[in-house]
Amino acid sequence: MSPVLEMRGVSKVYGEGPAAVKALTGVDLSVESGTMVAVMGPSGSGKSTLLTIAGSLEEPTSGEVLVEGTSLVGMSRNDRARMRRRRVGYVFQDFNLLAGLTAVENITLPLELDGMRPKAAREAGLEALGELDLTDRAGHYPDELSGGQRQRVAIARAIVGDRRLLLADEPTGALDSVSGEGVMRLLKVACRRGAAAVLVTHDAHLASWADRVVFVRDGVVVDQTAPPAGPESLLAVETEPRA
Repeated sequence: MSPVLEMRGVSKVYGEGPAAVKALTGVDLSVESGTMVAVMGPSGSGKSTLLTIAGSLEEPTSGEVLVEGTSLVGMSRNDRARMRRRRVGYVFQDFNLLAGLTAVENITLPLELDGMRPKAAREAGLEALGELDLTDRAGHYPDELSGGQRQRVAIARAIVGDRRLLLADEPTGALDSVSGEGVMRLLKVACRRGAAAVLVTHDAHLASWADRVVFVRDGVVVDQTAPPAGPESLLAVETEPRA
């Protein structure tokens, strides 16, 4: 089975000459369906650049990115936008909600652009908000929501529909610990449905939810490890009667 996301020898350089900055150097990364990968590293290590290139928001200086076996090299801007809308759910640090749309409208807009009927899109949007305890905020505009509520709306927008690749940049940064774990549970549920997820985080506790942790330093993948069973393992535990 082909990976949902594959990065082959990806490098990114900003600028030219002596002032050039190497953000990524020869990164190889493969993320299978049903798998969550956490990316960790110090500030400025290239984690967010890796994520934006994986989601086709930036083009690599060299190397290749494939989403569900389709290479992004040479893909037109319109085709990349269509691919992101249909296949990629992205959670940004700054939420990127449209100020003129309500919470539920921010979630349903991508679905309607892809041809889903408004009624069905609204039902899907309300269901996603309900999973994040935000049903009562469906008709509120972003400036009427707290930072944590805006973050949860952004996450609902990312996971709704049939997104195959979920990319999250510090998705729980504006949330308390209880809400943060709720978000991680939703991401894990999406993975169990067949999505692949890449999570950038500084939080080792959140990284413990991932199936694999990738460490990046100075734009280079320096290590990869599968963490011990974390809190998400409790979701799969079945209580057996004692003899």
